[in-house]
Amino acid sequence: MRRLIAWAPVSSEATTDAVVFDQLNLKFGPLHLYEGLSLRVHRGETLGLIGRSGTGKSVLLKCALRLLVPDFGAIHTLGVDVLAETERSMVPLRKRVGIMFQNYALFDSLTVKENIAWPLRIEGWKDEQAIAERVAETLESVNMPGIEEKMPAELSGGMKKRVSLARAVVDEPELLFYDGPTTGLDPANAKRVDSIIERLKAERGVTAILVTHDMRTIDSVADRVAMLHDRRVIWAGPPTEMRTQAPKVVRDFVTGNFRGEYDPARVRAMLQGRRASRGS
Repeated sequence: MRRLIAWAPVSSEATTDAVVFDQLNLKFGPLHLYEGLSLRVHRGETLGLIGRSGTGKSVLLKCALRLLVPDFGAIHTLGVDVLAETERSMVPLRKRVGIMFQNYALFDSLTVKENIAWPLRIEGWKDEQAIAERVAETLESVNMPGIEEKMPAELSGGMKKRVSLARAVVDEPELLFYDGPTTGLDPANAKRVDSIIERLKAERGVTAILVTHDMRTIDSVADRVAMLHDRRVIWAGPPTEMRTQAPKVVRDFVTGNFRGEYDPARVRAMLQGRRASRGS
């Protein structure tokens, strides 16, 4: 069983931030995922979270809601010291956060309407007319009016993404987590989802953390970018700087330059050596 080591609370300055991760350490057996990871997400901004697969981007979202507990450090989400809370006391905070899951996470046996209405029912909404109106408004906001009675199996991948997005925003959360919002989509659908996220940000001013490998999405919707690498956040700054002024490892990642650890010349030399040994 993992033992949580106490850590001094962050300063009162944290109230100006929606989410604060402070000196997180997290291990899964022999894997050290975080070591001294710190990051602040400012209220009202959309923060793009990037990094190679396996660096713990999606895990960080779970930590923010105490779905995973680090071994050391402090986390404040919407002013709540989440590591001081219990599962029961976390329920009100989790209701203030909307999540768009990478794999849709739609209920196959429920209609689109009932999928989107789920957070409203969890909150205790009873008025069926009010629920129907809110679902219709939300579907309109993601450019998918009139599909309330369709089943998830009848939807394309792009449509499922937008239904997942609609469910994430239907109860007007204070904080949004987008986990791979354009993963697996063709360029046209990806651009459509990006435009919806951008419009929701402009209309509602909601704070968001966006986990993605899609640099077009980062360029379109992120106010700031943070990169996870080597167990910590190695850089955070505006998207306009990530290809020019950020550290080399960041520039290499966002431009697809894998020289060094993934040096193509080294790989070619290795393959040529193997061919030569077969021919001898």
